[in-house]
Formats: sequence, C-alpha cells, structure tokens
Amino acid sequence: MILELKIKNFLSFKEEVTFSFEATKDKSIEDYQVVEVAPNTRILKLAIVYGANASGKSNLVGVFEFIRYFWLNIPENKDISTGVIPFLLNDKTPKEPSEFSLTFYLEGTKYMYSLELDKKNVFSEKLLVYPGTQPALIFERMFNEGVSDISFNTKRVKISQMAKDEITIKCLTNMSVLAAYNQVNVAIPEIERVVKWIKSQFNLSSIESNTGLEEYAEHAISKNNATKNFILNFLQCADFNIMDINSKIIEERMPEEFLTMLINDFSKIPNDEKERIKRDKTLKIIQTEFKHRVVNDKGEERFYTLLKNNQSKGTLRTFGLAGVIRRTIEDNAFLAIDEIESSLHPRLVEFIIEDFFKQKGQSQLLLTTHYDGLLEEDDLLRKDSIWFTNKKENGATELYSLSDFKGVNRMSSLQKAYKYGKFGAIPNI
Repeated sequence: MILELKIKNFLSFKEEVTFSFEATKDKSIEDYQVVEVAPNTRILKLAIVYGANASGKSNLVGVFEFIRYFWLNIPENKDISTGVIPFLLNDKTPKEPSEFSLTFYLEGTKYMYSLELDKKNVFSEKLLVYPGTQPALIFERMFNEGVSDISFNTKRVKISQMAKDEITIKCLTNMSVLAAYNQVNVAIPEIERVVKWIKSQFNLSSIESNTGLEEYAEHAISKNNATKNFILNFLQCADFNIMDINSKIIEERMPEEFLTMLINDFSKIPNDEKERIKRDKTLKIIQTEFKHRVVNDKGEERFYTLLKNNQSKGTLRTFGLAGVIRRTIEDNAFLAIDEIESSLHPRLVEFIIEDFFKQKGQSQLLLTTHYDGLLEEDDLLRKDSIWFTNKKENGATELYSLSDFKGVNRMSSLQKAYKYGKFGAIPNI
C-alpha cells in the first residue's frame, strides 16, 4: 500500500509538497477505511482531493501516472524524452530537475523509491528497504560523465558482475533501473518483489473524466462470471433496472482494404491475431447486451434487451467503473480516478465509495472531485482522507489535508465551511 508521495518541480508543483495516505490517531470509522500494514503504521484505503479548476487536482493524479509510466517504459534510444514536465511558470525551474519520492509497504515491509531527472537524463535513482527502523540501500544510480553508474548493496543484494554489467548496459540514461532489470534474465529477490508489486498492484492507468472504460468491463464479463455478478450487482444497487448483462465476442466480415489498413497502422495487434485477420478476413468485436426490466401501464412486468449504444452515459460510466474497481479490489491495487462525479448522480458517487469500503483487502483509491456534498457525510469520510489543492499567485499548487486545520471537529458543516473559503481551494470569482 502507498504511504506517502513527495513531489517537487513537476507540472504545477513548484516547491516540494507531500501527499499521504497515513491515517491519523483518529479512530472514527476505521474498521473499513484503515489498514494496519505494520505495527504502528496505519494506512487509509481512500483519499479524496478538492480544489478549484486548474488548481492541480488532475496534476496529482498525473504524478502517479508518470511514475507508473516511467517504471515500465523502455525507450527505443537515449534521445527520447523521459516524459517529465517541470514547473514552467518562471525562468528558473524549467532548467532544474524534477524530484519524486514514493514510500510504500509491501508484505509488511517499508520501501522508499526516489528519483531525480529532467527531460533528457536521470540524475539520481534509489531504492531503499526498511528491515527495521533504519533504511538499507538496495540500489543507487547516479549520472556521471554522461552515463548511468549503478551500484548495488552487496550486503543485501547477491548479483554477479556479469548481471550488473548487463543491467547497466540496458539502462539508458532516460529510463529506470527497474525497466532495465525487466529486460535482463536475472532474478534479484529484493528487486523482484518490488517489480512484481508494480506489475500487479501499481499497473492500472489513471482514469480521467473522458476515459472509456466500457470495453474493459465487457472483456472482463466475457471471461469471468464472478466479475459479471459483481458488475451486475453494482448496477442493480445503483437502480438502473438492469437484470442481466451478456458480453460475447463475435466475428464480423470487413472490407479487405479496411483490414489491411488496420494491420498496417496498429502495431500493437499481436502477430497471431494479424495472421488470423489475414486468413479469415474478419474482425473480432465484443458485443454487450443489457436486459432491462420495466412495468407497463397495466402493471405487467416486461423485459427488453438493449445494446450498449442504447445505454445512457451514466449507465456506461458506472458499468466501466465497476469493472476497473473490481480489478483494483481483486489485485489489492492502487487506482486514481480524476473527477469521480463525471456523468454520475451525487448519490451514486456516495454509493461507489460506500461499496468500496465494504470490500476487504488493501486496495486504495485516490479520487478528485468537485462534489462538496461528500463533506457532509460524517459517516462516510474521515477527515484525514480529505485533501485540498490551491493555486497560488505564482501559479504553483499548494497541497494540504483537512486534518491540518484546527477546530475542524467544532464546525457544524464542513460543506458550508468549504463553500465560504475556510479551507481555500475554491474558485476566486
């Protein structure tokens, strides 16, 4: 589970800011929302971020997305950009490196990963483990005379010189040591555990308000009946009168010129599928039908089957979110959702959060929202799970928690306090 993230000079984060899932000493509604990952270490399953437009909420989601991308990305050559974007609203920071630090727990053990880089090169990369209260180095990577110098802690890491040399050769100056390790036929347990965590629990792309999720849910339903039941129950609890869902893969014959263009232009299609398309002249398409229950004017129950294209945006958004949240819960993974309320009724947003808390495990959600009605739900959100972003006059983002404010427990309405600017993070109109 993720404990803490530090960011400096990335997107709208100019000065160093810290975002944390660490639970305070508050004991309210902790049975569903707090996981004790180690003695005296309590981590929240959910954090929700409020802020005005352009204040940095989406950029916080973007930080997690960048780290995930950087860990897994293998650039074709050393001239490709790392993808990092520094703070651009002054003359100094665009010339300085961006810095990140992510602290997380894996099987009860604390790890800390740090990174410093610009658009061209990684200047510093380090992975630490905490076998006790003091950290122990796993690997450290520095930038010396135009090349990456990688060193391993031989007291903890057993690695041959040949394996070290191979990782160093694979590790271009614009990529992660972890990505280079993925390309080498060697197993280092201390690194393998972290890489496995990244691939299984930190591998979900962040969800934006316009992210299409229906196809993912469709494929999940077609392959797994338990997932189908979860999503169907989700929709029924959300009161869509949907009694059943069926997704199946069908083959449709397409014009040969279209198939040729598809094969040539989409390199991500697996080679065996390309060969099948050439041979069968068909395209595999997933089709989903939703069975609706209605009561007619005579009080008679009727059932009608409608295709996906005949469903509302809210239905499809809920359908897709249910699929990816199910995956998050199954894998004990981390998922960030930007503007959770997009196309959803406020009560449905509350239901999604309520249902997530009912699921056991160590999965985590990071949500951004404009729906301030959640602030009135004392039995739904803990105060330490609520965060704010505020844009300063210099264009930089401030990031802070509701628990930083004194006297919050004496406020009769957090929603009204937020509305009238007690916590900042609102539009200056």
